[in-house]
Amino acid sequence: MSTATDRINLSAPWIDERDEELVLEVLRSGWLSLGPTGPRFESLLADAVDAPHCAAVSSGTAGLHLCMRLAGVGPGDEVITSPYSFVASANCAIYEGATPVFADIDPHTYNLDPDAVAAAITPRTKAIVAVDIFGYPAEYDRLLPLCEANGIAMIEDACEALGATYKGQKLGSHGHPAVWAFYPNKQMTTGEGGAVTTHAEDEHELLVSLRNQGRLETSSWLQHGRLGYNYRLDDLSAALGIGQLEKLDRILEARREVAARYGELLAGVDVEVPLPDDEDHTRSWFVYVVKLPREIDRDAVMARLADDGIATAPYLPSIHLQSYMRERYGFCEGMLPVSEDCSARTMALPFHARLERADQERVVDALRNALS
Repeated sequence: MSTATDRINLSAPWIDERDEELVLEVLRSGWLSLGPTGPRFESLLADAVDAPHCAAVSSGTAGLHLCMRLAGVGPGDEVITSPYSFVASANCAIYEGATPVFADIDPHTYNLDPDAVAAAITPRTKAIVAVDIFGYPAEYDRLLPLCEANGIAMIEDACEALGATYKGQKLGSHGHPAVWAFYPNKQMTTGEGGAVTTHAEDEHELLVSLRNQGRLETSSWLQHGRLGYNYRLDDLSAALGIGQLEKLDRILEARREVAARYGELLAGVDVEVPLPDDEDHTRSWFVYVVKLPREIDRDAVMARLADDGIATAPYLPSIHLQSYMRERYGFCEGMLPVSEDCSARTMALPFHARLERADQERVVDALRNALS
């Protein structure tokens, strides 16, 4: 039995003296919001994902909501998304009075199954929110033609995928709006915070207005031209983001190394490990999720690991089976069998850029013992 002092946490941000220095500069400047640090962060992030425009926002959820506004989503519309994701991927449609429609996922990639998406399209479909789950790029060469053929907007939920590439191009560079998130468990963090990158100047102008209470660029301080939101990112958070972007390549490489070590250590353990990269997909490692055999009691395994001082999490519950979704839309078991099977069997192991080999060995030993 381990003591609390050597508990292995699920995630941890990489914060160093450079991050502290940048945040302190903003604190000392007295310009804590709507100052020069935000635009600097946006420029660096846009460069990092090969997109011409970036609007920083208060969270990935805020970014997804604003993308619903970009797409003109409203009451009576339907938005297709993945059930195997964080709830924000569907909530963003509900915020605008639209109905979330779930298409099932591929059992290997855990991303939207394009055939299931095609089957879910109706005359009311206004947008698709494609999720790059766990940092693995969705099938855009099959999803984008569906959007083009049916006049549907593509919104990319890349909140878990900063640094990933699809067909040799960085996510964010493919032309449609992409949403990013910087909660402390992500590849990089701004504390809370997110961003939307886009390739259209008019979309960027609208995002900048909507995040700042609908203020127009030509307006004075208290004049607002449209209904907007308080979705700004403050300068302290942006300063932290600059420090994180400066070492993003090192962070991503370190996460790749930790993932590769897990791959070696888990050889011979009776779990399904994450899908490897191929010529079209290069994952950006967000979490390390394994799938347990069907006959295994996952809750019992997680409890055993917790007793050993090792944090785990059931990644991910299916959105349509969340209580508020069941109550509001009548969703029930059996509607999306692939997602439901994954939700019952997948589990996140401790994972972050500076996780030490000895801790990984301890995690894998504990997992092996719990499975046996």
